[in-house]
Amino acid sequence: MKKLPLHWRIITGMVLGVICGAIFTQIEDGNKIISDWIKPFGVIFINALKLIAMPLILGSLIKGVSDLKDISKLSMMGGKTIGIYLVTTIMAVSIGLFMVNTISPGNSIPESTRMELIAAYESDAAEKQVVAQKQKEAGPLQALVDLVPSNIFKATTENGNMLQVIFFALFFGIGLILIPPEKSKPVKEFFDAFNEVILKLIDLIMLTAPYGVFALLATLIVESPSFDLFKALGMYAITLLIGLVLMIGVYITIVRLYVKIKPNKFIKGISPAQLLAFSTSSSAATLPVTMERVEEHLGVDEEVASFVLPIGATINMDGTSLYQAVAAVFIAQAFGMDLTLGTQLGIILTATLASIGAAAVPGAGMVMLVIVLGQAGIPEAGLALIFAIDRPLDMCRTVVNVTGDASVSMIVAKSLGKLKKDPVEKKWDDHYTKD
Repeated sequence: MKKLPLHWRIITGMVLGVICGAIFTQIEDGNKIISDWIKPFGVIFINALKLIAMPLILGSLIKGVSDLKDISKLSMMGGKTIGIYLVTTIMAVSIGLFMVNTISPGNSIPESTRMELIAAYESDAAEKQVVAQKQKEAGPLQALVDLVPSNIFKATTENGNMLQVIFFALFFGIGLILIPPEKSKPVKEFFDAFNEVILKLIDLIMLTAPYGVFALLATLIVESPSFDLFKALGMYAITLLIGLVLMIGVYITIVRLYVKIKPNKFIKGISPAQLLAFSTSSSAATLPVTMERVEEHLGVDEEVASFVLPIGATINMDGTSLYQAVAAVFIAQAFGMDLTLGTQLGIILTATLASIGAAAVPGAGMVMLVIVLGQAGIPEAGLALIFAIDRPLDMCRTVVNVTGDASVSMIVAKSLGKLKKDPVEKKWDDHYTKD
């Protein structure tokens, strides 16, 4: 019997998780049962993915950079990667502004509902404001200071320090290029083997993916806010979701026209990563799977994927940027504010820069939104309006973030002649034989 493809197994897990969560919401103490006996398995699954993210970045980047054997190739790849990421981010923000100005969801929020939401989520909004204020008070070059770690071992212990690990890996890889081959060979061989081990661990973790997403979705259902809140914020959610779908359409179009890959092949190849992104709400946690899918199913060369994707998971937040644009204008509309063209152009610039600094973890976009609101002169208390349904929408925008990373890696690979036509899928037991 043919084994069910991974994406179908994950979808099955998600559907069963939703059904299970819906059933347990109708049972007395059902929420507690889910929280005590099912949620921990979802947490374990996310932790396993996060566990592997830092070693993967460290191993794959060092291997990828050292394999280039030429610093000029590195600078060319880096320039293309960052340039394309900036273009897609600006496109995402522009789509968000177009949708929110066209639909005007903020005008559908009654005064009474607005006051109720602000009262209910005022404390949560205040917490995000405090975090954002610390970022705003930092100097203009603080991002550069934060880029260089004082202790690489400390940096690798926190997923929020991904950029520092990327910097060290690039620096280390350049060092390997600049020393004699006979000296670098043992180190390169070590990281080659280290990278292979990490990729094999990803295969093993993915065997548990259907069970992990089952637990995550069941937990989400029992912890979701009431239907009344969803109804009140329905137009905002619809506006954002349409914008996100359009952005995925942009990726598919670019991949079809430039990379010459059919949409169904692209979606089939990246769908397990998309589904995990939806389940975990974390680009960092999904990164190991994204790398595996683009290399083994979409044909991106390892040295390109190992460079482009870790950077993308950190600075390319197209879904988050689109959300910030929609949320900012939505809040302004809810407060009866008319934003000028200049203000909205300022939102494009601020949201683009803010997305670069957003950590690849759940909820980071909300902190960045505070900065966008402050720049546009929109009351930051309005953050409370969207708190109620931010979690499920965060899941959706993470899908866009991951899809954007994958599509850009294919574009860069195509431009460098490093896109394989017939990639080979690796199995977890390829080299395992029983006596």
